[in-house]
Amino acid sequence: MRIATAAYPLDPFDKWEDYAAKQIHWVREAAGAGADLLVFPEYARMELATLQNAAGELEASLHAASDLAQDADHLMADLAQGYGVHILCPSGPVFDEDRDRPVNRAWLVGPDGFVDYTDKQVMTRFEREQWNVVPGDPLQMIDTPLGKIGVLICYDAEFPLLARRLIEQGTEILLCPSCTDSEAGYNRVRIGAQARALEGQCVTVQSPTVGDAKWSPAVDENVGAAGIYGPPDLGFPEDGILAQGALDDPGWVLADIDLAAIHKVRAEGHVFNHAHWPESHIAASQTE
Repeated sequence: MRIATAAYPLDPFDKWEDYAAKQIHWVREAAGAGADLLVFPEYARMELATLQNAAGELEASLHAASDLAQDADHLMADLAQGYGVHILCPSGPVFDEDRDRPVNRAWLVGPDGFVDYTDKQVMTRFEREQWNVVPGDPLQMIDTPLGKIGVLICYDAEFPLLARRLIEQGTEILLCPSCTDSEAGYNRVRIGAQARALEGQCVTVQSPTVGDAKWSPAVDENVGAAGIYGPPDLGFPEDGILAQGALDDPGWVLADIDLAAIHKVRAEGHVFNHAHWPESHIAASQTE
């Protein structure tokens, strides 16, 4: 399959039609390049808050983006059906009926419509101390015609046990949408994504927001580079980098992925990180 991961700039909009036109343009461009799986960033859905003139205030922006989340996800689902692709939609806040505070949720949609969603598990200091965004439903691997997919939203990619839960469920591709306001923050998620590829002997995909969005105190500064990574072992590049864009360069980064290469490195690689993981737990439990 061909994976396209977005380095995505955030824009304000006066009307829904302009927001929709941007999404259509991005999906059309990636699909036109032959992509089968498109990955959008964390919190890219905060653009929706500008449609209700609520982007400038933290609490109001959460509600405004959540109010339009279903419309935005349905737009992406229609595009996925129309172009015959799978899309990890931009994540954003969602107020569920059974929670007082919003979760950070990303839907995966495909040619047959909605597939499944993933909620962020571990909140950053900003999310928990200032924005009061809360952890959502437990992680689950998503089985698709393209392969077994897991999603680790931004900070979640920095925690190996979250990835391991998905790997143990059979995950072959880990999607890591991100939104970071510094080069250090971007690198923390990138290094996490590359480490997860090493540990799980799988492919990881980072999609960041990029550029300034001064109209929002939540996502006002965005730094990152889109990248697709694998384990630096049999059948993969020696540095593990399958594709990587330039820092803060908007656009798509693409790479062709063969699931057979993942299965082969797990079975025949120079090391067996995927299979030997349980031994690390045994060794750690015996350490005094």
